[in-house]
Amino acid sequence: MRTKILISFLFFSISIFESEAQLFTKERLLNNENFDKAPLSYGYYLGFNSYDFNIDYKTNVKDIQVLKAVGFNVGLIGNVRINDYFDIRLEPGLVMSNRTLSYSNTYFDGLTYEEKDLEREIRSTYIHIPLLIKISTKRINNIKPFIVGGISTALNLSSNQDNPDDNSNGNFRMTKNNVFYELGVGIDIYLTWFKFTPSLRGVFSLKDEHVPDFDANSPWTSNIDQMQTRGLFINFTFQ
Repeated sequence: MRTKILISFLFFSISIFESEAQLFTKERLLNNENFDKAPLSYGYYLGFNSYDFNIDYKTNVKDIQVLKAVGFNVGLIGNVRINDYFDIRLEPGLVMSNRTLSYSNTYFDGLTYEEKDLEREIRSTYIHIPLLIKISTKRINNIKPFIVGGISTALNLSSNQDNPDDNSNGNFRMTKNNVFYELGVGIDIYLTWFKFTPSLRGVFSLKDEHVPDFDANSPWTSNIDQMQTRGLFINFTFQ
């Protein structure tokens, strides 16, 4: 699934480049020449995500498989200019994702179970707030590549952390709050009326997110030491 997302991202970006004919010629007319001079600028983004889990186990057993689905991102951007090469950005947004944990039947050796017990669907809706440093190259005609990195916090609106029903009742519980670090790359493309930016970003949790079941010998959580989100974002920004 991630490969398909990457291919789509590359083809979309290439099509933008092709529409900007003679991109690297010295005669190129500069669009929005003073766009980046403003101390404050704003915009919004739309995009897609593919969320996964990095799971550490207490004992060496067959891994829990994470079945991923494409999610959706939407949010706002506030940009503070430091100089021609450095910016600070705040990007609050809404992130929706869906993952399914698939267990081997070896987790249930000696136990009575049904087929539905081998899977747990985890739907998450996050209020995601990154604080990022954007480091750009010198503008080349109507494009400017950059890298970006920083930290973010997220509130999981779908969290069932305090639910008294755990996996014995079909509920895999997740924590409400999380902290991430983020790293990414992108290209600012200066069009006639606005700046368009495709970007690719990795998101990595710094906290354990699973809530253990009440039963210390639960087949679903007893062997999980840590379970942390990692994800891939493809965002398209308009400023």
